[in-house]
Amino acid sequence: MYKSVVDFIRDTFNTTEFIPLHEPRFRGNEKKYLNDCIDSTFVSSVGKYVDRFEEEFAKRVGSKYAIATVNGTSALHISLLLSGVTKEDEVITQPLTFVATCNAISYIGAKSIFVDVDLDTMGLSPNSLQEFLETNCKVVDNRCVNLTTNKTIKACVPMHTFGHACRIDEIKAICDEWFIALVEDSAESLGSYYKGQHTGTFGELGAFSFNGNKVITAGGGGVIVTDNEELAKRAKYLTTTAKVPHKWEYVHDEIGYNYRMPNLNASLLVAQLEQLDGFLENKRDLADKYQEFFLTVDGISFVQEPKDSKSNYWLQAVIVEDIEQRDKFLDYTNSNGVMTRPIWKLMNELEMFRDSQCGNLKNSKYLEERVINISSSVRV
Repeated sequence: MYKSVVDFIRDTFNTTEFIPLHEPRFRGNEKKYLNDCIDSTFVSSVGKYVDRFEEEFAKRVGSKYAIATVNGTSALHISLLLSGVTKEDEVITQPLTFVATCNAISYIGAKSIFVDVDLDTMGLSPNSLQEFLETNCKVVDNRCVNLTTNKTIKACVPMHTFGHACRIDEIKAICDEWFIALVEDSAESLGSYYKGQHTGTFGELGAFSFNGNKVITAGGGGVIVTDNEELAKRAKYLTTTAKVPHKWEYVHDEIGYNYRMPNLNASLLVAQLEQLDGFLENKRDLADKYQEFFLTVDGISFVQEPKDSKSNYWLQAVIVEDIEQRDKFLDYTNSNGVMTRPIWKLMNELEMFRDSQCGNLKNSKYLEERVINISSSVRV
């Protein structure tokens, strides 16, 4: 069975060489814009490509403002600060996520609370969220108070896993009811929509990533999106070391962060953004091929986009029958030149988050033991 999977992936990518999980494609105006950026000498956090990327990205996802940052983690960190999260607060998120989600919460000194995901979206479950809040919390003076810790739950951070949108409208309605700020971790979901609306734009703030393995990349980079002009201005201020604007003086009136995206990276992203539609079409075609193939393979199912959503299929994934089959699949494919990987270890099982409060995480555990990512690059 595993040999047939490897053979199919090799045929699909038309190569006998090593096949990585997800590699970037630079086949547009990247070198042209990069050389122009170098010639301009504006290679740091000021330059026309930063401005152009922010404008074009906001237009692409349907937000009023976009603030470019050095990576997705910094974008999420600032978004949480803008939402009023402090070191005395708690933030609800999902245990089935990349560690950067929880790292950003921890940078503030806040504490993560983990609630379960849905099996079909692999993202935060609104039913689990509602159950946790009704069991453990109450609203006091327009604050969501955790009755176990007596701390305020200030924000909720759902993540759109592998580009598959969670039921974000339901999550937003629950957050509004409980006076919890919604911050979307959209690091993996550029080009994904839920009920016709782009991910990252349901909450007041959303964060995206352009790490080297994302749909579009500059080797790094991130962006904050919002429709709130005041928050957008403050995001740019905080990410520019909280510098008070002046022609020559260096005055900083609070702790800020050196988080602005360099113009060099932005020049690459402008070129990558021009190719996004083609990348998404290519990845959807790959998903169709995988779906058809795995219908013929016993014990392995391909992960399709959930109801009411249009996924970017950033990382293609399959679900196997149990952890033993998962490990056999991983061993065979990686030993035969086709890179595959398991989904992340649950955050509440990592040493630094073991003392975090959790809801019932049965779906997260089920998926942790069965989900495998397979070759997902845009095919040349």
